[in-house]
Amino acid sequence: MIGFYLDGGSGVSPYLQLVQQVRHALRLGLLREGDQLPTVKEVVAQLAINANTVLKAYRELEHEGLVAARPGVGTFVTATLTDASLAAHGPLRLDLRRWLAKARRAGLDDESIEALFMSTFRTTAQEDIA
Repeated sequence: MIGFYLDGGSGVSPYLQLVQQVRHALRLGLLREGDQLPTVKEVVAQLAINANTVLKAYRELEHEGLVAARPGVGTFVTATLTDASLAAHGPLRLDLRRWLAKARRAGLDDESIEALFMSTFRTTAQEDIA
C-alpha cells in the first residue's frame, strides 16, 4: 500500500501532491491493478489534512480512469501507467543513486541537486524537440 507524504514547501496543493504520488507509484509499478488505496480516514489521520482534500484527489484519479471507488469497500486501482521501460528502472535507479552520491560528495545539498537535475532535464528535453 502507498504511504502518502506532503511537502509544504513545494508550492503544489496537497490534493495534487496525492494525485502525483499515486501516478508515480503506478508508473513505477509500486501500485498495480486491484491494489487498494488507503482509506480517506487513514490518509486524514496520517497527514492531518481535511478529508475533502483526499476526496478531491481520489475523484481526480477516478476521473483519469486510474482508480474506482467502491462504496463501503474502498478505492481500488483500475489501470496502470507502467510500460515496457519498467525493466530498465533497476539499472537506471542504480546509476542515479551513484550520481546522487557523487553530487553529495561534491557538496551539493538537496535543493542544489534538484535544481541541477531539473535544469538539465529541461534543457535536454528542449534539445530533443529541436
